[in-house]
Amino acid sequence: MNTQSRIPKLNSASFDGALMWFADMQTKGLMFHPDNDPAEILRICDWQPMFSDPEASEVRFVMNELFTNLGDEVYAAAYPIVMNACGLQLDA
Repeated sequence: MNTQSRIPKLNSASFDGALMWFADMQTKGLMFHPDNDPAEILRICDWQPMFSDPEASEVRFVMNELFTNLGDEVYAAAYPIVMNACGLQLDA
């Protein structure tokens, strides 16, 4: 059985690349806090893991790339996407 991953490809380990990756994750309903281990994230609707084991490994790989290249700027890239997902508008 060959299943396609729901994890989008990280096109660039830059701030803009991180912003796009988090936006793609949010669009797919896969938003999470960058500090959380993807293997431990549960869906609220049924308390099942959000990510399969291979997907959790992919997310860890992407997060490692982002933190290695951006450090704490990862949080700044994720912030507007998380706020949008929560329905909160940011001041321009």
